[in-house]
Amino acid sequence: MKLTCRLPLLASAIVLAAIAATLAQDVKPAQGLVYPLDVSVTADAKTLFLVDRKLPGLWKAGADGKLAVFFQASKKFRTPLNAVRCIAADGKGGLLVGDSGTREVYRFSADGKSTPLTKGGIGIAMGIAVNAKGIIFVSDLELQRIWTVPAAGGDPKEFAVLPAPRGMTFDKNGHLWVVSGGPRNQLVKIAADGKITPVVKDRTFIYPNDVAVAADGTAYVSDGYADCIWKVAADGKATKWVSGKPLDNPVGLDWQGTNLLVVDSRAKQLFSITPDAKLAPVKLGN
Repeated sequence: MKLTCRLPLLASAIVLAAIAATLAQDVKPAQGLVYPLDVSVTADAKTLFLVDRKLPGLWKAGADGKLAVFFQASKKFRTPLNAVRCIAADGKGGLLVGDSGTREVYRFSADGKSTPLTKGGIGIAMGIAVNAKGIIFVSDLELQRIWTVPAAGGDPKEFAVLPAPRGMTFDKNGHLWVVSGGPRNQLVKIAADGKITPVVKDRTFIYPNDVAVAADGTAYVSDGYADCIWKVAADGKATKWVSGKPLDNPVGLDWQGTNLLVVDSRAKQLFSITPDAKLAPVKLGN
């Protein structure tokens, strides 16, 4: 009788275990982007790479807009590239990807092979940029630092201390622009010697994520909570450039020619904005 009573419990346990095993499998989603966070455009502006936090891994899209998985990471916590957050070109045809799951920055070759660069020396990498000499700069949200990493990999070295640093980019003059989630100086530029110059001094943005700088020196900042892209003039004055729906949580930015690409994680969409502020979704399909 006791055995009979326990059979339903045993059956339930088996079913739950089977469900858990199924959920733990790495399944490639058939419907495209899941929770994209950042984008990187190749030098010829024809190929896009996107990091997707909940894929988890990297997508690739060619000029035809066909979306394919470039790298599929494991859904198991703290495995390589399980928590991808940012991406940038390394200037040599490869890609650099920040992963908070393993506290690491990885370099990807064109064939999809990855190499860890810092032996777990980074906290939460939120932005990556590479200067003209090939030195890698990484913003670390956890440790409140901007680190430099040799092009070939190695121990990170402190370059600047900044509260809640996130996305960043280099301008044509070699200045590193960084957005910060701190109470003030939410957009700064940093010279090669580490000197920090505030650009937006007041708390203007609600939740800034990334920055892109045009050839004329105008900066553009994505703001997830304000659902907008800010335009920042040379004097630091910020105005909402594109705002509202269909933007839902704009995060990563990169240039595709003169158009600004915007990754929106909640909309599960990549948008393109023309110089005259016209926004349209980028058609990506499997």
